Amino acid sequence: MGFTTPIKCKATPIINRNYDHHHSLDASYVKRAAYLSDKSACFTSPHPNFGCVIATTSTAGKVVGEGYLYAQGTKPAEVQAVEAAGEYCRGATAYVNMEPGDCHGDYTAVSAFIKAGITRVVIGIRHPLQHLRGKAIQALRSEGLQVDVLGEDIRSISIEDALKSCLVVNAPLLYRSACRVPFSVLKYAMTLDGKIAATSGHASWISSKQSRSRVFELRGRSDAVIVGGNTVRKDNPRLTPRHGGGHLPMRIVMSQTLDLPEVANLWDVREASTIVVTQRGARRSFQKFLASKGVEVVEFDILNPKDVVDYLYDRGYLSILWECGGTLSASAISSGVIHKVHAFVAPKIIGGKNAPSPVGELGMVEMTQALELNDVSYEQIGPDVLISGYLQPIPDLTPVIPSVDETSAIDPSISPYDSLIIFFYKTWDPYGSFSNFSPHPIRLTDENGDYVTWSSVEHYYQAHKFVGSSNPNARSYIEAIYSAKSPEEAARLGRRTQREHPDMVRADWEHVKTEVMYKALKCKFSIYPHLNSMLLSTSGCILVEASPHDLFWGGGRDGEGLNYLGRLLMKLRSEFLGDDDTYKPEISAGYSQV
Repeated sequence: MGFTTPIKCKATPIINRNYDHHHSLDASYVKRAAYLSDKSACFTSPHPNFGCVIATTSTAGKVVGEGYLYAQGTKPAEVQAVEAAGEYCRGATAYVNMEPGDCHGDYTAVSAFIKAGITRVVIGIRHPLQHLRGKAIQALRSEGLQVDVLGEDIRSISIEDALKSCLVVNAPLLYRSACRVPFSVLKYAMTLDGKIAATSGHASWISSKQSRSRVFELRGRSDAVIVGGNTVRKDNPRLTPRHGGGHLPMRIVMSQTLDLPEVANLWDVREASTIVVTQRGARRSFQKFLASKGVEVVEFDILNPKDVVDYLYDRGYLSILWECGGTLSASAISSGVIHKVHAFVAPKIIGGKNAPSPVGELGMVEMTQALELNDVSYEQIGPDVLISGYLQPIPDLTPVIPSVDETSAIDPSISPYDSLIIFFYKTWDPYGSFSNFSPHPIRLTDENGDYVTWSSVEHYYQAHKFVGSSNPNARSYIEAIYSAKSPEEAARLGRRTQREHPDMVRADWEHVKTEVMYKALKCKFSIYPHLNSMLLSTSGCILVEASPHDLFWGGGRDGEGLNYLGRLLMKLRSEFLGDDDTYKPEISAGYSQV
């Protein structure tokens, strides 16, 4: 698994080689929780990785329950483990790789431990997100549970190993939290003499079939895959994981001039979406052509890797895989956006004075200037060798950063939410429960008047694109969306069906979609008291769905979006407050000036 790579933490551990069996057992179970948390990789992203192991407190420490979070919006790992353990939870110890992240106001995971009779919880690392950091620990301790954070009281070799597992499995979230950038990985395949193609430009295939399968896995673990225009022109890639389903990363092409072919696999967006990022004003006619194909075009005043990753951060991405040529890879490294490198080295020699290399000019003239990888690992994959290492170490979040509650206690004048505008987007945001992807099932009547429970607002919304469709085959798509394991999968199924089979979509969809969303939101905020209270607490504030790319439901990149999700929530808030007249839809168009 990916998290077995050794990590060099910034803090030098104090090694106690006389640690006892008790601490060794704690470390082994936390490491097991990290292993479990990685099981959803390649299927749903982006989301933090949570795993949970429940074991009896006897000397042997028998495992009685396990679970892992499949995706945001699905049953928490802690709840799964408690349900699996049943009556054995009484007096048992729960092990988690990361502090529970109850970002929806209901403390589901914490409540599960308390109600089940768990007496001790061992946590691998504290939650990296500031608004969640320390809250679950405080809640558990206030209920009388013993909470130990691995390595904060004693350090040993086994504990260090377990901590590394916890860091690596959530490296993307750690980078996002500490550095405010997505976790970026540069991948390339080269010959033994350092070439990524022959002098002619031919590059198929340098690496073995086994190595290419590993690349498909890396893509499936990423939120986006980036290539340059030269790669599109010469290789015509598809950039799909090809694992028969699951998560499909966004495909991104960086091109300043848009000197790109009209026929390319990446312009086929039926299976996976594509974004082309370019310099403002480049080839307007070609931009219109791409838009006609369903390809999203995003313009930058000056196109460079740093601004692109900042934009992808705003889109909520956690991890990016760079599969570009030497020129773009050099620019990305020079910009400081690459954190890790995967180099597949094939036992082949191609030669060629002008044959391209994996990294272009970096401006270095002496070997002492060379960039060195940290925590390097070597793995043989078929006939090839995979060399992996970090250009920038995973952020070490120690010492502990005070939580918002702790800071406010020190200085009551400090308020983290003093703005008149409240932004929300991903379900891990402070107001993440406002998202239609949040894990709150809703119960509504169907077209026959029978009550049906939907896993989330997004499940309900996507399925109702096809409810009442004149096409008799629409029912099968509704059932598939209803059964989707997560809101992300429901959205993927609904959007893909809408693109590929527009005849399946109900004729009045564009006129009723806001009504469908409002009905689902009203149900959600009516049946969950803590959500209702959170919504009402925002009275007087403008609510903005901060998606930079959804110009209908979201606010857009520069406030140009219609922000209909924020509008509906403000309307709902006014309805709950009994003051419908206070809702003025036009405020969402001018929120960027408030």
